[in-house]
Amino acid sequence: MAALREIRDRINSIKSTMKITNAMYMISSTKINKAKKSLADNRPYFDASQTVLSKVLQNLPDEFEHPYLDDREFTDASHARRAIICVTADKGLAGSYNHNVIKMTETIMQGCEDPRLYVVGEVGRQYFMHRHVNIDEHFQYTAQDPSIPRARHIAGRMLDLFENGEVDEVYLVYTAMKAGTVYTSDVMQLLPLYRLNKEVVIAQQEKGKYEENFTLEPSPHDLLDIAVPDFLSGYIFSALVQSYCSEHYARMQAMDAANKNGQELIAQLSLQYNRVRQAKITQEITEVAAGEKARKQQLAKKKKKERSLAE
Repeated sequence: MAALREIRDRINSIKSTMKITNAMYMISSTKINKAKKSLADNRPYFDASQTVLSKVLQNLPDEFEHPYLDDREFTDASHARRAIICVTADKGLAGSYNHNVIKMTETIMQGCEDPRLYVVGEVGRQYFMHRHVNIDEHFQYTAQDPSIPRARHIAGRMLDLFENGEVDEVYLVYTAMKAGTVYTSDVMQLLPLYRLNKEVVIAQQEKGKYEENFTLEPSPHDLLDIAVPDFLSGYIFSALVQSYCSEHYARMQAMDAANKNGQELIAQLSLQYNRVRQAKITQEITEVAAGEKARKQQLAKKKKKERSLAE
């Protein structure tokens, strides 16, 4: 009886857990649809801003200098002062989502003597804090609520650090959402701008998009002062939303796998329960049959003894 009770309690426990995983799956599916809509609504503006910025960079005067374009060279890459933005989630139970981003961040930090770490998400903060890694700033309430004002705050912080010479490179480590159902951890160097836009500029030059010349007004310097913060804010916001979508898609996959595993485990335990119950019933029937047989034998012996005494 104890074995049957233990199996039954375990089945009930798994069913209770599956109620939670099913609820988390439904919540994530709702949130990911909202995040995808936000990303789709804002993507045209960000794509246009990237195109405009690329054209501006292509048409800058020769020998033009600007704090955001300071492409600093180093004899040893480890001498570069790096600022790294690590975008994680505020919660776990999302498969390898947080793990992949954190490991990529650690890889970038290993190639630098004194990196400056900026974390989005409570999971990343807890991870680095428990390993006694210094966190320069934690952008709270951003992972679960990506917005343009939060992205502008992060972009402004990075631009100030770079312009003041406190860092030489700025990296963004996040999870990119590709093809709607595929997500992968990715790293993008935000500053200096020449490196960020080099591939875009070269690709568009090959397509012949820069055959015309542009006049930059009121001045190239003023134009970059306006365009660069907006561009970086848009890029960071896009990364935050993609990470948010990826988080909930990863959680949906994790919860779906947990539900399937729970169903398989319940099926196995149900089979085990039925076998144990059947064996117990069989044992009880055998015991009853054996008792009845013993009773008949006793009665037969008693009758035989009575006949012997009567004779």
